[in-house]
Amino acid sequence: MSFVKYILLKHPLLKKEMRMAGVPIDPEGFVKKSLKSAIFMGFIVFAGLFFLMGKENPSLFKPLVGGLLVGYFSFAFSFRKLQVKIQKKGKQIDRDVLFAGRFLLVKLNSGKPLINALEEASNGFGYATKYFQNIMRDLHLGTSLETALERATEYCPSESLKKILFQITNALKIGVDVTDFLQAVLDEISEEQLSQIIRYGKKLSSLTMFYMLGAIIVPSLGMTLFVVVAGMININLDWVAFAIIIFGLGIIQFVFITLFRSARPNLDL
Repeated sequence: MSFVKYILLKHPLLKKEMRMAGVPIDPEGFVKKSLKSAIFMGFIVFAGLFFLMGKENPSLFKPLVGGLLVGYFSFAFSFRKLQVKIQKKGKQIDRDVLFAGRFLLVKLNSGKPLINALEEASNGFGYATKYFQNIMRDLHLGTSLETALERATEYCPSESLKKILFQITNALKIGVDVTDFLQAVLDEISEEQLSQIIRYGKKLSSLTMFYMLGAIIVPSLGMTLFVVVAGMININLDWVAFAIIIFGLGIIQFVFITLFRSARPNLDL
């Protein structure tokens, strides 16, 4: 058994994850590409460490260990990038999934058949329309509507859109009105988004208080006291000291900006 096939056996969901992430190559090609990248990175690190440490220590042990570690982490990172792409796509869909679902509901309530409503949704705006386009592509290739919806549900990276497609599929299988199921799941998604906004408001109040203390009040008073004390005890402050202080304040601001962004709900507000 080759190493590539061994990796494929260890990752049975790789093909599904690649399709969800939108990677256009086959799993075997992905593993080979990741291996080549890992070997290249490992060799670069090995060669660099060997030339840097060769004069003092001619041993190959440390450069070899460094190259192997970098190669391993590079190979593992390529698989991690798939998960990051899936999460990113899911967040992009979640931003406008409620609009897409309501668009479908309006079309269905106006008397249009489900296939026509899906076709019009595939011509709309937003990231969710790409998955309606996939459904229509399968339909044009001769796939049944239920099978196309099930396939789209399986490979969709957004849990909210999965709920919508799953309820539509269930309604078709049972033979009941799709609009009732769709309205129920849209109400559920709307309540979830409202809860996210409420939680964000509570987090924002706490973060704002910590920001005022940690990024404005404490640095301002601390800088003032530092300058006063330095003047009293005759400490010479050159531009390097002020540069270090400004750099530290910049890091504090960056940390708080990151916290505010991470706390923001994934909604199109």
